[in-house]
Amino acid sequence: MSGKGPRIKIKISSVGNVKTDLKSEFFAEGINQTLHRVYLTVDCEVSILTPFDNITKSISNQILIAENVIVGRIPETYYNLEGLKHDDAMEVMQ
Repeated sequence: MSGKGPRIKIKISSVGNVKTDLKSEFFAEGINQTLHRVYLTVDCEVSILTPFDNITKSISNQILIAENVIVGRIPETYYNLEGLKHDDAMEVMQ
């Protein structure tokens, strides 16, 4: 039934200020790599004008601006000590 029925004109306009914020995230990707992402978060309030009603909604969107893999040196040794307590880790290293 999409596209059937009478045509209704609507208009969308910004009601207030648009708020923007930059977010930066780092993720470990392997032994010597880090994934860095930069996002732009946009928050705004819009008013949807129809012949029958005015509706005000808040819209939030996050846009990926940049993504980069930072490659470091390859370590000579690697110890996976995740989940071990401090005393146990010292025994493994000796």
